[in-house]
Amino acid sequence: MVLVGEITEGEGTRIVGVGQVPARGIKKGVVVNVTEATAAIAEAVERAEQSSGYQIERAYIGITGSHVTSRNSQGVVGVARRDRGIMPDDIDRALEAAGAIVLPQNQELIHILPRTYTVDGQVGVRDPLGMHGFRLEVEAHVVMGSSTAIQNLSKCVRGAGLEVSEMVLTGLAAGQAVLSKTEREMGVVLVDIGEGTTDIAIFIEGSVWHTRSLSMGGEYITNDIAIGLRLPPEVAERVKLRHGHAVAAQVAEDERFTISPYGESSPVVVPRWKLAEIVQARCEELLESIQQEIKRSGYDGLLPAGLVLCGGTAQLPGLRELTRDLFSLPVQIGNPKNLSGLAEQVSNPGAAVAVGLVEWMPMWEDSGRGGGWRSLRTPWWKRVGPWLRTLLPG
Repeated sequence: MVLVGEITEGEGTRIVGVGQVPARGIKKGVVVNVTEATAAIAEAVERAEQSSGYQIERAYIGITGSHVTSRNSQGVVGVARRDRGIMPDDIDRALEAAGAIVLPQNQELIHILPRTYTVDGQVGVRDPLGMHGFRLEVEAHVVMGSSTAIQNLSKCVRGAGLEVSEMVLTGLAAGQAVLSKTEREMGVVLVDIGEGTTDIAIFIEGSVWHTRSLSMGGEYITNDIAIGLRLPPEVAERVKLRHGHAVAAQVAEDERFTISPYGESSPVVVPRWKLAEIVQARCEELLESIQQEIKRSGYDGLLPAGLVLCGGTAQLPGLRELTRDLFSLPVQIGNPKNLSGLAEQVSNPGAAVAVGLVEWMPMWEDSGRGGGWRSLRTPWWKRVGPWLRTLLPG
């Protein structure tokens, strides 16, 4: 999906162009066929340009996949000019120090995201800009990814005629679109269930504390439907969308639908509960993997705002109830908020990442290959005009 959006004062995000095509050449968030992926991106860009009337030259790109890893790190620097207080350059140097870690082979930085600052021993500082002190410390969340995967993705984008402004972890972009400030402060898990991957992002005290990409997504459910009902994958996907349900007990016994399996000369009538049993089993496995990752993070007891589900799979009937019962936490379906223009086309969980990319730049400032929280004396909307963003399918 490719979106073109404008950020304007007092009006939120105005979507002016949408281009959506089926994902091709990308599997589990990683490019597996450069030619097909490039063609899909180019087609989506062309549709977005026709829809919006803008020519897109640069884009913010969503990145995901099991190759993405993260860790928390600290950076410490001396304040350069104590008489002036802490300046943006001091904050940048602190973030760079936090990102000066030994990277695994074939890995490179994607983000350096500040969690909290300490100024001369004063902990819990959210924004140190302008404060006086001698020593500035930052606790940051550092996100890394495979250099090969990043280069292949960049090659496809450039092949479609675009320059890459920044790679953005899809879980962070989705959180930008669907989470409220209160949820971020209290403690919440954002779970973006895409086609081939599931991104997990934990926000506490307004900052990102943990991220992870799992190589399981909506196609994990589709593949099992294809096997269980002996259907081509594209037919299994349609069956999932039209008739799927994540809780078999909520499906009436007399509900039926018709399919044409392999090896059958005529259509076959299938009870919907049979499909629901397949879907529920795979959903439970996916949710258990998410639960294990949250427990592994060590922050499972700090999440009073619960979980927010987004991504196309979040629209599956019964998934919210199944998740709530398994986690014993509040569960919401995350829809992008405060949209205008072509809002009806993207006001759904499946568009959360794309909308988040449109909103990314006004809230985050590039710092090397990572992002630092934007601290401006002048409101950001007075410094920006229209922002063009794109999200790669997959």
